[in-house]
Amino acid sequence: MNGRIRIRALVTGLLLGLFLCIFTPYNNTVLHNTPLGGGHFPLAPFFIIAWLFVLDALAARLSRRRPFYSGVELLVIWLMTVLFTSIGYAGLSECFFINITAPEHFAQDAYRWTEVLTPLLPKSWFPDSTQAVHVFYEGIRNGRTMGVLEVLSSIPWHVWLPVLAVWALFILGAFFVMICLMVLFGRQWVVNERVLFPLVRVPMLMGEALDQRQFLDWWSNRYLLIGLTFAGALHLLNGLHFYFPSIPQMPTLVLAGTYFPKFGLFSGFHKLKMFFVPAFIGFAFLTTRQISFSMWVFYILGGLLFGVLYIFGWQLPEAALGTTLGPDLARPEGAQTIGAYIIFFIFLLWLARHHLKETVICFLRPVCHSSELEGKGKFDTIPKEWGPPIWPLWGLIGGLVGLSAWCWFFGLPLLAALFLPLMFLIFTLVTSRIVCQGGLPYFTLTAAPSDALMGFFGTGFFGTVGIAATAVMQKVLFLDMREALAPTLFHGSKIRQEARQRHLVLIAIGIALVLALTTAFVTMLFLGYKYGLRELGLDWATQTVLANYQNAQRLVDQPVGPNGWTLTYAGAGAVVMGLLIFCYYKIPWWPLHPLGYLVAYSGGMKILWFPFFLGWLCNHLVLHYGGTALFNRVRFLFVGLILGDFLMGGVFTIVGLFNNQSYSVFPL
Repeated sequence: MNGRIRIRALVTGLLLGLFLCIFTPYNNTVLHNTPLGGGHFPLAPFFIIAWLFVLDALAARLSRRRPFYSGVELLVIWLMTVLFTSIGYAGLSECFFINITAPEHFAQDAYRWTEVLTPLLPKSWFPDSTQAVHVFYEGIRNGRTMGVLEVLSSIPWHVWLPVLAVWALFILGAFFVMICLMVLFGRQWVVNERVLFPLVRVPMLMGEALDQRQFLDWWSNRYLLIGLTFAGALHLLNGLHFYFPSIPQMPTLVLAGTYFPKFGLFSGFHKLKMFFVPAFIGFAFLTTRQISFSMWVFYILGGLLFGVLYIFGWQLPEAALGTTLGPDLARPEGAQTIGAYIIFFIFLLWLARHHLKETVICFLRPVCHSSELEGKGKFDTIPKEWGPPIWPLWGLIGGLVGLSAWCWFFGLPLLAALFLPLMFLIFTLVTSRIVCQGGLPYFTLTAAPSDALMGFFGTGFFGTVGIAATAVMQKVLFLDMREALAPTLFHGSKIRQEARQRHLVLIAIGIALVLALTTAFVTMLFLGYKYGLRELGLDWATQTVLANYQNAQRLVDQPVGPNGWTLTYAGAGAVVMGLLIFCYYKIPWWPLHPLGYLVAYSGGMKILWFPFFLGWLCNHLVLHYGGTALFNRVRFLFVGLILGDFLMGGVFTIVGLFNNQSYSVFPL
């Protein structure tokens, strides 16, 4: 690729990102149209960038000049739009304002948690005006007929700005820590470990074709056209059925659970679903076989474990875990992921030990450069341009200290204030590796970071104020990982490899995060005061926020010590992960990858397991019977499946702008 990045690309990325940051919540909440974001490969950014690739190549062909944007510039634009889309809705603002207004708004409904938690929570976290919150939920009188400036001028900014400033310190501090993690580990993952990054493969293939002046010919690839035609025909037929029910459809969901009993060995599959999503099959095909195989195998093994425990009478009730703050941690078996996450985090540090050692040496000796370390064995193969920057290590330490100070200032005991940001970091890094290496377009946590600390040390570790504060902080950034920011930043580390001016990519990311946060705050306040927050269809966000507060209230009312079953299953998860890592690292023929075990109990795998099975099966057959030569040709069929899904998704989103209902290409 041509690695040059020009200002025009950064400006384009910022403008498109700002548009998506504003339009995404409006589209999702007011129009109730197909979600523009969601997942780690969101719809709108890729739909836009795919057309930019086409138009850029077409203009270059007609004018006989070089493309207006290079391939890497379009990748940077795509990265910036994904960041804006994430923060603009599902990655932050969808739940944020409900989270910080719930104690005031729901107090009138006499919820038990409002009586217990409100006196404990810091006043500066929440707006101090009952009237401002009431109008925010109900909307300004005649607000729907007001213009943009009228609504903005009617917002009581003196109430909101102090609250948003306090939270902006926490959010931007967390963003800064994520950037430091990305820079610190990005070089290790991209250069030293050669992580594949399946979700970025299609944009990168498009960029390579554009820079080689072969993009329009690239679209004529017969395999790509087959995949594109199949996915397009599937969604055209099902979309027409959605609007005109008399037209037949091709089912993309099979409720396979009806074929399994409620009790016995196979009872864990009683609610089994088989989704057929062409794009997800494509991502699975582009993932390494060992990983795609492990994803669906461990999901099946997790279901079998439930049945085995049932047969032997070892099945524990959900109440055995007590009250948890995790989104999917309902059964004790799921607590295995807590121990598995911690062991896998240690494994990531071990894999990066030489790189981290080099960075620490440069940290202790600021005059050190990578050239000084050449010829000393371990670092001979490291390119000079990838010499370890010192600032990410300083920034990571400083950022964690800042987050700990923020937590301590707002009521957490000192030890809890130190350990909670560290646990946030562990979950963030492991989640990023799962998404980036596993090619998961959709991922949800099983256990929350605080579940690990409460399970190990009990609620007394946090104190009553700390439990309440942790529940709120965690919900802001570290609980709903459907569109988490960190994996996108690590995708940015792969894109940075292709750029000559890597500092410009970091500058673009930094500017995008600050502007996205500001724009997201203003946009959601505008929509709330214009239409009324309760009219925006935020049912899922409201339910999860209320459940979060209610769980925190139970923990305050009934303090508990370390949970024996959490420790048992977390310990078992740590042992299993340790064995998997040993076998993966030491036994060449070992077929299972540790990533599969990490996601076995994730809610996202209920959708992804079958596409990953089909993607693995196709990958295996192609490589087995045709080798890499056939794989390099056939992979374009699966690229076509991805393109077909997202292009049709964009088309039906545009159609949905003019209809009261919208056909969704992807499972909601």
